[in-house]
Amino acid sequence: MKLNSFDEVKKITEEMVSIPSINKEPEGETKVAKYVYDYYMSLDYFRENPERVKMFKTKNDFVDRHSTYAYVKGTKGCSPRTVILIGHIDTVGVDDFGTIREYAFRCRELPEKLKETFKLPQEVLDDIESGEYLFGRGALDMKSGVAGHMYLIKYFSEHPEELDGNLIAIAECDEEDNSKGIITALDELVELKKKEGFEYIACINADYSTNYSPGDENRYIYYGSIGKLLPCFVAFGKEAHVGQAFSAFDPNLLIAEITRKMSLNTDLCDIAQGEVAIPPISLKQTDTKGPYTVQTALTAFSYFNFFTHGWDPAQVLAKSREVAVDAFDDVVEYLQGQYRRFCELSKVPYVPLAWKTRVYTWKEFYDYLADIHGKDFTDYIAKFTRELHENDPEMDLRMFGLRVCEEAWKWSEDKSPAVIVFFGSVFSARIEMTGRTDKEKALLSAVEGAVEKIRPEAERQIKTRMFYPYISDSSFMAVCDDTLAVQALRDNMPQYGVKYTHDIDKIMEINVPVVNIGTFGRDGHMLTERVDMKQTFRNVPNITYETVKTLLG
Repeated sequence: MKLNSFDEVKKITEEMVSIPSINKEPEGETKVAKYVYDYYMSLDYFRENPERVKMFKTKNDFVDRHSTYAYVKGTKGCSPRTVILIGHIDTVGVDDFGTIREYAFRCRELPEKLKETFKLPQEVLDDIESGEYLFGRGALDMKSGVAGHMYLIKYFSEHPEELDGNLIAIAECDEEDNSKGIITALDELVELKKKEGFEYIACINADYSTNYSPGDENRYIYYGSIGKLLPCFVAFGKEAHVGQAFSAFDPNLLIAEITRKMSLNTDLCDIAQGEVAIPPISLKQTDTKGPYTVQTALTAFSYFNFFTHGWDPAQVLAKSREVAVDAFDDVVEYLQGQYRRFCELSKVPYVPLAWKTRVYTWKEFYDYLADIHGKDFTDYIAKFTRELHENDPEMDLRMFGLRVCEEAWKWSEDKSPAVIVFFGSVFSARIEMTGRTDKEKALLSAVEGAVEKIRPEAERQIKTRMFYPYISDSSFMAVCDDTLAVQALRDNMPQYGVKYTHDIDKIMEINVPVVNIGTFGRDGHMLTERVDMKQTFRNVPNITYETVKTLLG
């Protein structure tokens, strides 16, 4: 059976896009969560079963915002098997729209306003002319995906006899920043597992996808998900007056060399199941010097996006540390060479500079100081970290890690230059689907069957791949790395346990295979963001429907 989902999903999408929900902006995310809640509560099924809908607030969050879930209990049988649908309701900002900012949320008016205001690429003009794309901030990423799930919950609420099991959809906030929405949702899922006896068997995300290259007209479904870590590097140098430049060790030079060796280094591409992750790239590089002086910088800082398919946190840490060692070696060699040449030009004796390579992981540096200072140090750092968070709960997670490293550095008696490597961001775990478990086999089979069923009517070539290539909340649905490997994350985050915690035990209570049957379009996070309506409003809900029916039939 084919669902006539197009008009309903389009309507819901346009209405949700019209509600600005920029991540962390007051009230926006909650307003969309309330829209989702009201939609469900307008349905007869949920008026009769109001306890099966809930709007819930994020925990440990400095922003007042909410997510919403709803679930349908099938009547075909009494199976506890439960499929989870997830999608996020927050968006990135709209500063890129400039003077037409308010039109970012007006799907129908936006295309003409874009043509009036900007010089648009021909591809964008062609897509406007085709009438096949819906424009607007969040249309692609990913309110249309949430709209599809809302439609399916409505459908199954009217036809629970088609399900031998249960279907729950979560519309979560804060995917674009620290994933507090899905992290809080884990508590709700664990509670429902206890209350309703749910046995979670699969998760279907509806996050966005796009073309791989110009001319690529395929539409994609992704098993599993890419992992993401954020290795951070703090370089502590040796300050000096610029008139004594060779007495200084410039941390900016060292961080620049780390960036050169790290950024877009294809030796750091993680390859698994024949698919290649994008190499690391720099996201920030700075020193920490305040107002202008003629003293050289003392500390510099950088961090890098690092995608993974098969590598765990311990492996990423080891590779990042190795880059820092190589960079430090090269900088020392470079400085020796330049100083030797300067001495020759100045006709003074050359005495080798004293610099030596010193690289620590956060755990190595912490343990080094703990061995020297004992409980005085460990108690102090624990207190400092706790009070830093209490006094400034909104501090950026990465800068928080830097501040803890700088405070620890004050305890080091050896002030010769050094680098500390640590992890600085939310852990998006890789999820690899290999068919090794019955749940994975069942999901793989269900999706392949659904694609084959829909493909003749899809008007699109639909392909499956093994890793969703963007960061998503799918990463909180399963654990693929062993406990020791993940321990490397905990041990090497100065923020861990205070500013951020990755609750593996809770995730293991869910621990389901993941597929992304998501929205499709172009230019996510850009002012020309747009969603392919046929694929997203018609094909995606039908593929998801067939997958759910197979899993819970």
